[in-house]
Amino acid sequence: MKEEAIDTVRQMMERLLEVMGMKTEVKASERGEDLYVDITGDREGVLIGKHGRTLDSLQFLFNRMVNKQLKEGVKIYIDVNGYKAKRTDSLTKMAARLGEKVKRNGKSLTIGPLNSHDRRIIHLALKEDPTLDTESLGEGEMKRIRIIPKSQTP
Repeated sequence: MKEEAIDTVRQMMERLLEVMGMKTEVKASERGEDLYVDITGDREGVLIGKHGRTLDSLQFLFNRMVNKQLKEGVKIYIDVNGYKAKRTDSLTKMAARLGEKVKRNGKSLTIGPLNSHDRRIIHLALKEDPTLDTESLGEGEMKRIRIIPKSQTP
């Protein structure tokens, strides 16, 4: 990826946030084939939204805008004040806590709805536990996860 593409992405995000009335600092960097945009500033809740849904939407729309502008396929990941790392940590701890509850009670437990990224974190967090299984339930983007004791798995 060329430096000018990274600069273009950073400038586009800065302009978008400026139009939204946000006072932020934007850093763009390349990691492998992908671009990462890190935003720091105040009023982070406006950009993140409930459970990161606004951030997911912003990332989707921004990817569309950039790929139309650059005329090349590049995947862009956006994070605000380290939210995604905190969310991953929180979901991993929640999965462990709920997994223990399922083992104690011997009954399956359903949580959600969650987006695909959040579901993946929970599936991975419980994957190594030999006494538990997980499965996604439902249709569309927002599905639920069932945590099941292996003793109940057919």
